[in-house]
Amino acid sequence: MKSLTGYLSEAAGKNTHMTHIEDLVLDGGVKGERQAINALRSLRDMLSGNTQSSTDVTVKWDGAPAVFAGEDPETGEFFVAKKGVFNKNPMTYKSHADIDADTSGDLNKKLKMAFDNLKDVGIKGVIQGDFMFDKADLKTEKIDGVTYVTFHPNAIVYAVPKGSAMEKEISKAEIGIVWHTKYEGATFETMRAEFGREIATKLRSTSKVWAVDANLPDLSGTANFTADETAEVTKHLSAAGKTFREISSSILKDIETNKELNLIINIYNNQKVRANERITNTDQHAKGLVNFVRQRYMREIDKLKSDKGKQRKTAQRDNILSFFNRGNVKNLKKVFDLQNNIVDAKLIIINKLNSLSNINTFVKTKSGFKVSSPEGFVAIDRMEGGAVKLVDRLEFSYNNFSKDIIKGWDSPSR
Repeated sequence: MKSLTGYLSEAAGKNTHMTHIEDLVLDGGVKGERQAINALRSLRDMLSGNTQSSTDVTVKWDGAPAVFAGEDPETGEFFVAKKGVFNKNPMTYKSHADIDADTSGDLNKKLKMAFDNLKDVGIKGVIQGDFMFDKADLKTEKIDGVTYVTFHPNAIVYAVPKGSAMEKEISKAEIGIVWHTKYEGATFETMRAEFGREIATKLRSTSKVWAVDANLPDLSGTANFTADETAEVTKHLSAAGKTFREISSSILKDIETNKELNLIINIYNNQKVRANERITNTDQHAKGLVNFVRQRYMREIDKLKSDKGKQRKTAQRDNILSFFNRGNVKNLKKVFDLQNNIVDAKLIIINKLNSLSNINTFVKTKSGFKVSSPEGFVAIDRMEGGAVKLVDRLEFSYNNFSKDIIKGWDSPSR
């Protein structure tokens, strides 16, 4: 599998944004499409028992906030930070006073707890993880007759059976963090992300910090596909390859390089995700994009007061609309078909990976708890270190946007 590193973010490989695998078709052009298919082939081979696969997998944990910690690469001082650590002027916190100067509320409390409890665990370099809980977040809940200790940082509720070894570790801890990324470099600006590394196991053990790595265990023999499952993934990937060969490479290049066009198509597709709907009629979806562009620009033009501003925005609209000739609309249909093929293969792989979870996951509704899948997974190119997300976006979107799902931040204590 070729490198996926270029699709992490524009900031020198920082893990501040990660691309959904099907969106590589839009954001990466011909190269991105090939990488998406190759990544899924590699995962298929791995889950079919092929130990030569060049892909590792980590679990996406639904924690908050994202926490960075370690040694300032220029001064050696210990710090904690949020995503501002990679700003042009890095925002790092090297004392409680620094945290108070920039944050408040629950974020302030969690960053202070991270600072106090992580400064003596022997972090070398810079690492990134998801803050899962502090002691005040832990609750005892009975779900389907089983007593659990739970924590609920975002949309997903994590539940550990009361009395289990994991529960005893969690209940003793002041904080819980899942580590997933290590950074190396002489400055914050030049640091690059390394995924899938062992991090927690190399830190000094303390009962005050429940720390685990996001890595899944060795998958050999533990989650193998059946012959039918392998054949089903292969069918979807073959269809993706066939569709790809039918798409003009120039249209993929245009979508990749024209940032305004790329943004509009992604926004248009995400409307379906937020509505919890798959794109089923790709011909209708492609034709509907033209009307979406017109309406979007009309709203923006109507907001402008000066004739000069209206003329400039109208010219932008006409430039984008010039892309949607008959041939390009037909090619767009195939682009959406290709994304559907990739999603179909992805969902089969996600379903198999879900069976490996070693912690129970639920969502909390107004009428009680409902079983949920983990947030998703990250496929890592072992050779090059790049990564992409594998997420069931419809389930994830429903959990995040539905008014029926109670979020962790809805708690009165937060």
